[in-house]
Amino acid sequence: MIPNMIPVLGAGFVQYVDHMGSDLTVVNAARVSFNKESEWEHPDSHVPANILSEKDKKLIYYLAKHNHWTPFAHPQITLRIKAPISIRTQLFKHKQGFVENEVSRRYVSDSPEFYLPKWRSKPSNGAKQGSEDFIDDQQRIEHFNDLYSQVISKAHGYYEFLIEQGVAPEQARFILPQGAYTEWWWTGSLAAYARVYSLRSDPHAQWEVRSYAQAISNIISSIYPESWNALTCQ
Repeated sequence: MIPNMIPVLGAGFVQYVDHMGSDLTVVNAARVSFNKESEWEHPDSHVPANILSEKDKKLIYYLAKHNHWTPFAHPQITLRIKAPISIRTQLFKHKQGFVENEVSRRYVSDSPEFYLPKWRSKPSNGAKQGSEDFIDDQQRIEHFNDLYSQVISKAHGYYEFLIEQGVAPEQARFILPQGAYTEWWWTGSLAAYARVYSLRSDPHAQWEVRSYAQAISNIISSIYPESWNALTCQ
């Protein structure tokens, strides 16, 4: 069963919209090279189910292991994602095999929502990016939350003020911080999503983007179980 919507980072989410193809699509995209075609197996007529043959499963794992990626580019998945602007920016770096359409604050001026971070300490050993463990000092956390909330509240208030004063939404949006949520439709191939997951689930990736990578994986693995496992677990 495909998960409909997976909550991520407070008010954020990854939502299933649509998909095209199946594990059998991958198999037949590869077999067409020899002008061959496979079909689903139906071992129990009383329990209708689409099951790959063992030889087709082996083919999928062979393709993934040897980086024959084109058969995995035929299936397509569309997701709707809601994430903080800074996380959207990271995900939008993945261009090959994707197209996106985002909610535009040039056209809408509804009240924005904001992500409240789980604070982490800065990286050690001179690293220029990343972070260390989550901060567990409750007093410091409350202090950071208070500072963050003050800034968010002011930015939100000034945004609403500019809109009320007739400023164009495409300019008023400049005042919003990167913690504001945005939403978009994201359509990409199975191969492209597997690359996103591989890079964004890495322990060195930002914790927030790893959370989205896992939610994406939970949805896609339910649609293409053999292909997703072959692409991401070898």
